[in-house]
Amino acid sequence: MKQGWEKKSLGEICEFGNGLWTGKKPPFLKVGVIRNTNFTKDGKLDDSDIVYLDVEQSQFLKRKLQYGDIILEKSGGGPKQPVGRVVIFDKTDGDYSFSNFTSVIRIKNKNDVDFNFLHRCLFLEYISGATEKMQSHSTGIRNLKFDEYKEIKIPLPQLPEQQRIVSILDETFAAIEKAKSNAEQNLRNAKELFDCVLNSILYDKKWEVKELGQACTKVEYGSSTKSTTEGVLAVLRMGNIQNGSFVWNNLVYSNNEDDNMQYLLKHNDVLFNRTNSPELVGKTAIYKSEIPAIFAGYLIRIHRKEDLLDADYLNYYLNSKMAFDYGKTVVISSVNQANINGTKLKTYPIPLPPLKHQQIIVHQLDALKVETKKLEAIYQQKLKDLEELKKSILQKAFAGKLASGEFTEPKTEKEKSI
Repeated sequence: MKQGWEKKSLGEICEFGNGLWTGKKPPFLKVGVIRNTNFTKDGKLDDSDIVYLDVEQSQFLKRKLQYGDIILEKSGGGPKQPVGRVVIFDKTDGDYSFSNFTSVIRIKNKNDVDFNFLHRCLFLEYISGATEKMQSHSTGIRNLKFDEYKEIKIPLPQLPEQQRIVSILDETFAAIEKAKSNAEQNLRNAKELFDCVLNSILYDKKWEVKELGQACTKVEYGSSTKSTTEGVLAVLRMGNIQNGSFVWNNLVYSNNEDDNMQYLLKHNDVLFNRTNSPELVGKTAIYKSEIPAIFAGYLIRIHRKEDLLDADYLNYYLNSKMAFDYGKTVVISSVNQANINGTKLKTYPIPLPPLKHQQIIVHQLDALKVETKKLEAIYQQKLKDLEELKKSILQKAFAGKLASGEFTEPKTEKEKSI
């Protein structure tokens, strides 16, 4: 730590308050309540969907938020998201409190500690994984061990130095956010490039359009036999479909010998996901693995006429915007579930170039897919690097090693050529 700085525990410099329960005794007040859903991953307060509740007046008066309060997520989270996120309450008007899944951290002496400085310090504790070690789990919910959290050591220079550091961090993070925004847009562009080329091919008016049923001998529903965690043969399900291929995660297995013969998958089988949430129904994958497997009942195997329809071309088509748009016109939907049955699947209008031309198109799309995946990997890595850079800069800040102009955006040779 830099000379002239001191360290104090969070509990020494702050007061803490538990979150609000609505209560049942009048009189009531309608107030805005900050919840976990109002915390962004970047440590900012998202006030786009603050809930307003009628709460006991006596409960609220003890828990009214003040400008500069830090709100801590102490319960919630999930398997991949620890609790411990922090946001600053930056409103000067209105009545607001905080939910019982959160706590307020209020600085005792604001002449000694800048709330922005403290927030950045606690944000670093979260993104560096320190709060992950302070958690207990119960029934899927994570709970922060508050006594341990209060013992976090806060490095404290004099107030003007805290404010200088915050100013540099704000300037640096603004530059990082701009770089992230550019990388995210480039990532979207890379993903959209492939879809744009695919759509331009499919919408070419020179191709004859037929119903899918005319290019197939039949469509076949998968096995409805109950699967187990262990067995003879893997069962591919709708959750195994990703980006037009099968992933071999979270497999279940079948011991039914009849199923193993009837539903055994063959190379280049195309499977259609007939039942799922409305945004996922219709996802399709092609089987190219050497691992023996059968397919589950929520999938449909398409038996194509091999002299009319190439398997990869069919898979590209069914994962296209053209196919998804048509699927929306024939889907049967409820609140959380959607279904496209085999009869409706056979009505899909598919552009049908000659088989040899389909294979040329597939070759072109395969090559383009490789290149767009390379671009996606570049920008995904850049986003990861920017997050690591943010963490590194915060670490320097609280070690007293931060200088102005800390951020420069490096570019790889590959990026410069794009």
